[in-house]
Amino acid sequence: MNRLQLLLLLLATCTLGAQVQRWIYLREEFEDGDGWKKRWVQSKHQPDYGQFQLSAGKFYEHIERDKGLQTTEDAKFYALSTRFKPFSNENETLVVQFSVKHEQGIDCGGGYVKLFPATLNQEDMHSESEYYIMFGPDICGFGNNIVQVILQYQGKYHTNNKTIKCRINKDTHLYTLIIHPNATYAVKIDNEQVTSGELEGDWDFLPPRKIKDPYARKPRKWDERLQIEDPEDKKPTDWEDFEFIPDPDAKKPDDWNEAIDGEWEGPLIPNLKYKGQWKPRIIDNPNYQGEWIHPEIDNPEYKPDPTLGHYYNISVLGLDLWQVKSGSIFDNFLLTNDEAFAEEVGNKTWGERKDVEKQWRELYEEMEKRRQEEEAKKKKEKEKEREDDIWGLHTEDDEEDEGEVEEEPEDERQMKEADGGKAFLGKNGAVHVDQKDEL
Repeated sequence: MNRLQLLLLLLATCTLGAQVQRWIYLREEFEDGDGWKKRWVQSKHQPDYGQFQLSAGKFYEHIERDKGLQTTEDAKFYALSTRFKPFSNENETLVVQFSVKHEQGIDCGGGYVKLFPATLNQEDMHSESEYYIMFGPDICGFGNNIVQVILQYQGKYHTNNKTIKCRINKDTHLYTLIIHPNATYAVKIDNEQVTSGELEGDWDFLPPRKIKDPYARKPRKWDERLQIEDPEDKKPTDWEDFEFIPDPDAKKPDDWNEAIDGEWEGPLIPNLKYKGQWKPRIIDNPNYQGEWIHPEIDNPEYKPDPTLGHYYNISVLGLDLWQVKSGSIFDNFLLTNDEAFAEEVGNKTWGERKDVEKQWRELYEEMEKRRQEEEAKKKKEKEKEREDDIWGLHTEDDEEDEGEVEEEPEDERQMKEADGGKAFLGKNGAVHVDQKDEL
């Protein structure tokens, strides 16, 4: 092997190595209990920020593995962040991934994350703090359920021009943003791509490449009429277009005095030959030239920027949120340059747990529905008893019945016997799973 071949081999090896080098800048799955409190910093910018707790929520696949940061107070702002070693995504793919579960049935609130520069003072983080990227679901009101992808460019924040719908049920969902070094991007929900494109085309970072020629004018005789009235079409001579005509049988009264009464006019009657207003037929315009298109020219203000989507000293991931109804759980945070690795992590965390979580969520909702129905039934019975007391319909037999212990409804007992071997409700309303049998 000569020197040239050896050099080419070394170059190919180095290039291959650079392509497959994996970097994990942040991975947080909250597997060490209260250890998260040493890594995450609560902002003190406002004294009344909402507090987070570590929780798996009311339904889950595994009570420990599914724990994440949960919002706990309604109608609150939240500001919490974690720091990692600064990095740049210049010439590197950037993958931002996390999961969020709105088990409370969120009506208005954020479920997104922000990436901040290393200069951020975490204890002073607030909604006006400079950030690089904001990504994730944002829900408020009916129909307003979108995935925000806001990117900073030259000190200004730009929103994606595409509308990306997010998931709005109570299950955990995985959100992934991928920014490539060639200024393209992709967004995935639950490890399935929902949109992709070019940064330059889908954000208004730069002036447009083309603009309308300011000196171009539509010719005065340009004919844009697709159809016209037929100039050769003529109204028939016998066409009656008067809806009413004078009554030919009417006679002027003998005592009519024009000097006093004015000129006599006979009454009108419907014209039996009336055909409506005549209009010439419509034909294709033989002179049609099409819609005039304003010619475009290269925009002298446009300059391409190969650094779109490149950020330097990325060092903090934060939750800067407002929520009307609390209860959202954030978990499985991942920042990396490896798309395949991010997908693998998503499948091993969210992917392996989603089906069981959904089953227990459905069971929980069914148990809650039955409980509410039973409470409504008891409330209705008590209201009837009060009405009977008011109207004097309360009997001695009813008084004897009140001394007896109320027996559990048969259908409720049967439901508990059927479900008791699988799950039970804890004091906090959470569904607990007998994982020895089921998992």
